[in-house]
Amino acid sequence: MYRGSQTVGTCVENPTINAEDIGADREMMDDVFDTTYREKKGPRPPMKIVWRNVILMSLLHMSAVYGVILIPLAKPATLVWAVLCFMLSALGVTAGAHRLWSHRSYKARLPLRMLLAVSNTMAFQNDIYEWARDHRAHHKYSETNADPHNAMRGFFFAHIGWLLMRKHPDVIEKGKKLDLSDLHADTVVMFQRRHYKKLILLMCFVVPTVVPWYFWGESFYISLYVPCLLRYALVLNATWLVNSAAHMYGNRPYDKNINPRENKLVAIGAIGEGFHNYHHTFPYDYSSSEFGIKYNLTTCFIDLMCYLGLASDRKRVSKDTIKARQQRTGDGSHRSG
Repeated sequence: MYRGSQTVGTCVENPTINAEDIGADREMMDDVFDTTYREKKGPRPPMKIVWRNVILMSLLHMSAVYGVILIPLAKPATLVWAVLCFMLSALGVTAGAHRLWSHRSYKARLPLRMLLAVSNTMAFQNDIYEWARDHRAHHKYSETNADPHNAMRGFFFAHIGWLLMRKHPDVIEKGKKLDLSDLHADTVVMFQRRHYKKLILLMCFVVPTVVPWYFWGESFYISLYVPCLLRYALVLNATWLVNSAAHMYGNRPYDKNINPRENKLVAIGAIGEGFHNYHHTFPYDYSSSEFGIKYNLTTCFIDLMCYLGLASDRKRVSKDTIKARQQRTGDGSHRSG
């Protein structure tokens, strides 16, 4: 049972897929909003700022600004490399940590899971296990104190502020109760978690910097500030805009009773993750959008992987289910296509 979903059948199942090809065999319920949650009565816990994160994020964004200044001085190959690193990093989050590991919206064979884990490490947004845990909590307790980036606390908090302060106690408490057995069983996820610090040093900082400096003689400073630090900051902010802007600006054609919105600008920047009213209404859809590949490079990537035999069992919501839902709970702004 997948709550009105259907499995896209254009890929032929490979009977030789082994036990490591963990996917969506089980019912995923931890990404469904919990209507029974109630905030605890009494005074709110004090806000505790993590000054180390404040300093590091400030330095990163100042470095990114300097990287923008250096763009005209960079070699064309370096700019191409920076875009490639951006795309790889983003896919590690969108196709990997989000649609595969958080929602189990499709299955990925071992080579694809390894590629996505490497790409996710380049993005440096916490390891896959922690990212998926927090994202499931975000869906299950959306816009409450148990939501790690509760948008009801304002744009800044939802965008970056949640990373600059200690988590609300409810986030920690509810996060411990989520079913994460599928993540524990995934050898790729647990390998990345065990070796995360060494891997982020290599994939997020060393590789993006060294490749243009070593292979085509780019300046070390341009290599460091453009494809490394600027690219890293851009990927972070593209992801954060899904938590902030896509929860505040846009229409709600599928469910007007929830905060997430449809935001095409965020979808373009986050390679397909801005159709957020749809996604929170149907979190198990592998495309995170009713309209497939439109403004959605992540869906294109997953479809390509399916064509190559590296992915399968993509879950989609039936057109009848979508129509019924938008007529029942939508804000009237639905447009087909």
